[in-house]
Amino acid sequence: MRGQVCKRLRRRLAILGLKELSDYCALLEADTAEWRQLDGLCRVSVSRFYRDQGVWNCLERELLPQLAVQASERGETRLRIWSAGCASGEEPYTLALMFALGDAPKSCEPEILATDVDPHLLARTRRACYPGSSLRELPVKWRASFEKSGDEFCLGPEYRTPVQFLVQDIRRDFPDERFDLILCRNLVFTYFQAPIQVVIAGRLAEVLVPGGLLLLGSHESLPETVPGLTQEGQWLFRMEMT
Repeated sequence: MRGQVCKRLRRRLAILGLKELSDYCALLEADTAEWRQLDGLCRVSVSRFYRDQGVWNCLERELLPQLAVQASERGETRLRIWSAGCASGEEPYTLALMFALGDAPKSCEPEILATDVDPHLLARTRRACYPGSSLRELPVKWRASFEKSGDEFCLGPEYRTPVQFLVQDIRRDFPDERFDLILCRNLVFTYFQAPIQVVIAGRLAEVLVPGGLLLLGSHESLPETVPGLTQEGQWLFRMEMT
């Protein structure tokens, strides 16, 4: 993935007629607008449905039922879920399929917020059409929820209903609500520098309900201990009950 960013940067230098990175650094110091271009070059939106199957199996069989019980004890009939850095949408749509077709608890309705910084990417995400390679890890019985359209497979509208998309930069903005479950995978704790990670980790904890869960990527960890969060696995953290 980092190689992909380097290739983009080399292309950008060629477009600008620059030969050395030092020349580009000088341009960044002189032209603040170029920072927006650089920010876009550094985004890596690699995803697919059911990515990291062990995580999804754990969610379906253990974690979502736990959260549903907690919600019911609070007298609620919905589970609020945030997919942060949703890229092309496979993660939130996988969640929606899990509730509709899988063994996710039926006692609670899912409300899934999916955010990403790239408005053009989210525009494609709302179409919910994907190449066949993106579906290869989905359970076979779930693939019937897609219809073939040319070279793509488009998710049926009934499975998109629980998902709301919002353009948002997690470095600056957070949703104005609290969540039972936050998925922040393969973004903040892979690509951002440690000081930014610390700030965002604290803010993620603040928008979790008591007993709520934060899921990171399968090879990620928090940069340091976050008040209120207890680690229950390499990629799993729970907000303390109050």
